[in-house]
Amino acid sequence: MDLLDSNIVNTTETFAQRLQQSLSQLWEFIPALLGAAAVLVLGYLLAKLVQKGASKLLRRTRLNDVLRRGGVMQALDRSGTHVNPARVIANLLFWFVMFTVVLVAANALGLDSLGQVLSELVSYIPSVIAAIVIVILGLVLGDFVAGLILASTGTLHGGPTLARAGKGGVILLAVFMSLQELGVATDIVTTAFAIIFGAIALALALSFGLGNRELAGEVTRAWYESYKAEREAIEQGSKREDVADGLEDMPPDAKASSANPAA
Repeated sequence: MDLLDSNIVNTTETFAQRLQQSLSQLWEFIPALLGAAAVLVLGYLLAKLVQKGASKLLRRTRLNDVLRRGGVMQALDRSGTHVNPARVIANLLFWFVMFTVVLVAANALGLDSLGQVLSELVSYIPSVIAAIVIVILGLVLGDFVAGLILASTGTLHGGPTLARAGKGGVILLAVFMSLQELGVATDIVTTAFAIIFGAIALALALSFGLGNRELAGEVTRAWYESYKAEREAIEQGSKREDVADGLEDMPPDAKASSANPAA
């Protein structure tokens, strides 16, 4: 009976000690929790303030109109992406501030692993923004290259095909550059780009060569005739120079006799 009472007392004391430790840790954690909650609330208000301020500033600067004049909006519409760049930038700023706030709150709570993950995400955001900008610029530059090819080819057969191929090549290059900026399997992306770009170049060369054999023959023939005429002119000029040099080396009597053969 005494042994049973002793076990009950020991169990009660152990439970009381653990409960006291838990309550002590909870009381120590409550200030950090309240501080993290305050950081989240204030950070959310700050993020919304930044979002609204950026949206108003971009509307005043007429960013969408500037991008429309630069051809960016048209390129996005043709790609099937209907977005409001000013709103996208404002939302990105909001989430950037929120990620930073959550990172601060996690550090305040002592959640080092979560803070490290959020820190990596925050550091990755600039790469995402840069990749988006690269793709948008690729769409705009692709349209510019296509228009340039169409203007230079004129009514040449296959001009629209070359324009589409040029635009596709520029967009493909922009996509691979954005993937490299994101760090997505850099070696694989580089190898795949080299293979795809080489295959496209070979296909274009073969299609252009086979589809324009007569034109290629005429161009080659014109080059050959021009080269042949220039070579004959050079040979005739060198012969005249040799004759002139020979006359200069002859004595005066010989020059006179060659000038008057009848005498």
